[in-house]
Amino acid sequence: MKEINKYLTICFSLIFFIGCENFDTINTNRDTSTSVPPSMQATYLIRELVKKDRYVKESAEDGILTKQIVWNESASDLQYNLTGMKNFDNFLVVANADNLIANAQENKSYEGLALFAKAYVLYYLTLDLGDIPYSEAGQGEKGLIKPKYDLQKDVILGILKDLENACNCFSAADATAFEGDIIFGGNRENWKKTITAFQLKVLMNLSKKENDSDVNVKSRFANIFQNGVLMTSNADNFQLIYKDQSGMRYPFNDLTSNQTKYAMHSSVLVDMLKKYNDYRLFYYAEPSIAKTQGGISSDSYDAYVGVDPSLNYGEVANAHGANLFCGMNKRYISTNHSEGEPLIRLGYGEQQLILAEACLRGWISGETSTYYKNGIKANMTFTRDVTPDEYAHGRVMTNEYIESYLNSSEIRLTGSFEQDLNKIIEQKYIAYFLQHAYEAYYDYRRTGYPVFPINPTTSKNSTAPDKFPIRYRYHSYEYSYNRENLDEALQRQFGGNDDINEAMWILK
Repeated sequence: MKEINKYLTICFSLIFFIGCENFDTINTNRDTSTSVPPSMQATYLIRELVKKDRYVKESAEDGILTKQIVWNESASDLQYNLTGMKNFDNFLVVANADNLIANAQENKSYEGLALFAKAYVLYYLTLDLGDIPYSEAGQGEKGLIKPKYDLQKDVILGILKDLENACNCFSAADATAFEGDIIFGGNRENWKKTITAFQLKVLMNLSKKENDSDVNVKSRFANIFQNGVLMTSNADNFQLIYKDQSGMRYPFNDLTSNQTKYAMHSSVLVDMLKKYNDYRLFYYAEPSIAKTQGGISSDSYDAYVGVDPSLNYGEVANAHGANLFCGMNKRYISTNHSEGEPLIRLGYGEQQLILAEACLRGWISGETSTYYKNGIKANMTFTRDVTPDEYAHGRVMTNEYIESYLNSSEIRLTGSFEQDLNKIIEQKYIAYFLQHAYEAYYDYRRTGYPVFPINPTTSKNSTAPDKFPIRYRYHSYEYSYNRENLDEALQRQFGGNDDINEAMWILK
C-alpha cells in the first residue's frame, strides 16, 4: 500500500511540474471571453441604479415609511417609525464602476457613467447613515477590506466633485452613442441632463448647510443652473420602463406577487389629494368598497377613504376588514396591465419643483410659481400618459382640467416662505407616490413637510416615541468586520450612539 501511495505521489508531482505553466490554458474556454466588455459593465451599473425590489412589500417600503401606504399584513416597523440597518452592498457597484473606468478603452462616456454611478449609490448611503467610506470604498479586491469612514461633509464634497467630472467626461466624449445603455441608448446629452438634475438634488438636500463656506451651496446651485444641461420635458426622465415579460414586470402587479391586497392608501395622501381637488387620487386609488356599496359613485371624492398610519395595528386590520380603505388602482395590479408605469429615478417634474424651492430660497432668480406649476404639470401629464383612461374612474386629467388645477386657489402660492415651502414639498410628496424611492423621507427630514401623524402609543421608536426617525443604523457586519473604523465614526458623529434619532451633519 505504501508503495502504491509513493507511486501516486510521484505521478502527481510530475504532472504538476510538467503541466503547471499550461494550467491556465487548459482551464480556459477558448470559445468564451476572458474579460467583460465595457458595454456589459455599463448595462450592469445602469440596471443597479434604476432597479427596485421586485417583491411588493419591499418595493413599497419607502411609501410605508413616509406614510403614503398603510400595510395590513402585519405591524410594519417602518409604518411605526422604526428604521433598521443599512448594509454596504452597493460597494459592489463602486467596485464595478472603478473596473469600468479601468476598462473604458478611452471612451469618456463610460468613465462619466462610472463616476455618476459611484456618486449616486454612495450619496443615498450617506443620506441614510451619516459618515461612510468614500475615498476607500469598494477596494476589497485590492486588499482594503476595512475602509476608513470619511466625514459626511467630505463624502458630499467628493460626490459633488465626481458629478462635475462625470459631466465633463460626457462633454468630452465622442458624439457617437456608447453601447450597453438600457435607458438612453447611449445618448450623452441625456446623461448630462441626468447628472445636472442629480447635482441640483444633492445641493437642495444641503439646504441646512446654506451658510457653510466650504460647500458654497447657493453659488454652486446657481452655477449649475446657469451652465448645466437641464431636463426640458418628461422625455428626459431617467427611468426604468417595465415590460410584460417574466422578471421584467411592474413589482406592484398581481402577476408578480399576491401581496398587493395588503396595501392601503394612507389618510395623509388621500386627504392631501382631496384638499387640492386633485384627480391624481382617482389614478392612484380604488374607491372604498364599503362606500361604493353604500351608493357613492367611484368618481366622487367621498368614495375615497384613507387610513391613519399611526393607528394601532388592530384598528388598521378592522378598517381593512370593513372595506373602509382605498386599495391600489387596478392600473398597478391588473394582470392586463402588467407593465405598470415607468419608475422614475430622476425626472423633469422633480427638477422643476427643486428649482421652485431654489427660487423661494433666493438661490436663483425667476418666478417660483412658474417652476412650481411646471413641476405639477409634468407629473400630471406623466401619470395621465402612462394610464389608460379606463382606470381613471371617470376623472380623466384632460389638458383643460390640468390648466384649471394650476390656476386654482388651492394650490396658488401665497408669498409666505413657510406656506409656499409646504405647498412645494406637498406637490413633490404627491408626485413621489410609488416613484423616486425615499425622496419624500429626505424632504421631510430637512423641512418637516408634509406633517406626519405620530402617535407615541403605537410608535416603535423606543428612544423617542414622539419623533420620526431621521437615520438608519449601521449594519451588524460593520460591527463584526470593521469595528475600529466604525467606532471612530460613531464617536465623532453621535458620541458613540448608533441611534435612529441622532442628527447627522447634513441635518444640523
